[in-house]
Amino acid sequence: MSKDIKRVVVKVGTNVLTNKDNRILGPVLRELVRQIAVLHEEDISVILVSSGSVIAGKEVLGDIAIKDKSIRRQVYSSVGQPRMMHHYYKTVHDYGLRCAQVLATKRDFDSGKHRDNMINCYEGLLSEGIIPIANEDDAVSLTMSMFSDNDELASLVAELLDADRLIILSDTDGLYTGHPDDDDSEIINEVKTHENVEKYVQSSEKVEGEGRGGMASKLKVAKGTANKDITTYIANGKRENVIVDIVNDKEVGTKFITA
Repeated sequence: MSKDIKRVVVKVGTNVLTNKDNRILGPVLRELVRQIAVLHEEDISVILVSSGSVIAGKEVLGDIAIKDKSIRRQVYSSVGQPRMMHHYYKTVHDYGLRCAQVLATKRDFDSGKHRDNMINCYEGLLSEGIIPIANEDDAVSLTMSMFSDNDELASLVAELLDADRLIILSDTDGLYTGHPDDDDSEIINEVKTHENVEKYVQSSEKVEGEGRGGMASKLKVAKGTANKDITTYIANGKRENVIVDIVNDKEVGTKFITA
């Protein structure tokens, strides 16, 4: 493995962690943790930014009567977050590792005490070999100042902790020249941040719980993070060994670099 890579932020989306019936996929979560354990043995720290709390809450509660979308999201997330952490805690423990939950709001990244406090928390966890698992604190986040999605949160965490790589895991293999299902579409292996690849992005409709970040968001975040000298990838989180292969600089997904 590359000796210059010491710290990696991995963002895993809701569509990676769930099946078509919106149920949490245990084998996918286990494979994710297995790879983190492999990197841990190589002294590479991984900070995981995980979606899935809203879906996990819907699994428990089903449809609820609350009409307000923001309050409904708060309720689902508040119920689902400990459920997600239960999954992670058990799986991480099976690999002989330890994990911790770090919930943040956008104001925590503003310069000042909140930001310094969060850095201290992350650095303390990493110094003890503990895997931080981050998510937005939906229960207290104000609608007007929420992260656009967890892709944005992952980028901010990567910048905050001076990460060497940001890996955004989705349910697609990367950025394509058209719709991924079209026969004439090809995956783009590498993007320089000045290149106009936005024209390839397809619009999509998401239902509640599926996550807020589409490919347009991922592309914006990937370019922005790469411009901060953090090499960024968009790749398929359901692909076996995807994280380890990226750290080993194999041609996986779409890689974003500065010009």
